[in-house]
Amino acid sequence: MNIPVDLKYSREHEWVRAEGGRASIGITDHAQHALGDIVFVELPEPGAEFGAGEAFAVVESVKAASDVYSPVSGKITEVNEQLAASPELVNSDPYGSWFVVVELSDPGEFDSLLSAEEYGKLCKEE
Repeated sequence: MNIPVDLKYSREHEWVRAEGGRASIGITDHAQHALGDIVFVELPEPGAEFGAGEAFAVVESVKAASDVYSPVSGKITEVNEQLAASPELVNSDPYGSWFVVVELSDPGEFDSLLSAEEYGKLCKEE
């Protein structure tokens, strides 16, 4: 299982890459593997605001439809339009296929997320 050490993780299997006051968010390798072949990704509109723990996207696979939860609070500044046309990118490159970029409303939330080591332990316990 691929768990990059330069990212933070949620217990719901999202990854976060913080850069200044912004963060990119996507789903982890573990999550995409559990979902199977992803056939559709529904993303929010830029400008939408979400609190930590709120569902902001939906991923549909051949197995199920699953909500994607925001690990941090903020305002959506960008969405990855490539995923609408090619949702399978999430399967082939989960850490390069970000869903949204968020302007963080509380940068301190990033520090409460799991490290790669902590996330790895969580995945082994499931």
